[in-house]
Amino acid sequence: MENNEFTHFGFKEVPTEEKARHVADVFHSVAGKYDLMNDLMSLGIHRFWKRFTISNSGVRRGAKVLDIAGGTGDLTRKFSALVGDTGKVVLADINASMLNVGRDRLTDDGIVGNIEYVQANAEELPFPDNSFNCITIAFGLRNVTDKDKALASMFRVLKPGGQLMVLEFSKPAEWMAPVYDAYSFKILPQLGKIFTGDAESYQYLAESIRMHPDQETLKQMMSDAGFERCDYHNMTAGIVSLHRGYKF
Repeated sequence: MENNEFTHFGFKEVPTEEKARHVADVFHSVAGKYDLMNDLMSLGIHRFWKRFTISNSGVRRGAKVLDIAGGTGDLTRKFSALVGDTGKVVLADINASMLNVGRDRLTDDGIVGNIEYVQANAEELPFPDNSFNCITIAFGLRNVTDKDKALASMFRVLKPGGQLMVLEFSKPAEWMAPVYDAYSFKILPQLGKIFTGDAESYQYLAESIRMHPDQETLKQMMSDAGFERCDYHNMTAGIVSLHRGYKF
């Protein structure tokens, strides 16, 4: 096999066509405790990261928003209120278990009417060209097999004048790195074992973060996909970064 027929799954190499299945297995395993683990892993700070993303989205009443890898619906919930009954939010996720959890939670909370749920691969988004005013992908891009292909797909379905927002773990500041590494590889898997019975999925999480492009690399990838005015904002000493780019 050629090298391009393999890709990384955490620190392991797997056949490219098998990565999506491996990632799916991870999220099938953790879907039911996903929100609990987010709170435990980040000490609740993930809520600040997401609020910052929403506040920088520029989404207004009547807008059409695509929330890729929307999981349990944290961003979709906020966007639904912003776009109102004249707008629309599409919660898309490649993983049926995550999508079902998100749909059930939002429906149980009475958030219906302007949300559509679509099982979709970010690399091949099943929407017409120029469909959305804003696209978000929060903590999902690192799990995508072909990130360049996914960014190109997002660019295609974004309307001219629209914004892509990528919220993702990134490369922390040098002073933070030793503490972050110790937490990621020693404590995080143990939290997963205790609260979900699954240490391996959280070992993968730590590894997948290390394999994800750093801030400048992702910024360049977005530019290469056609996005303009690309920038990023580091949060929590660079543990997480919000990348933004526009289609003109």
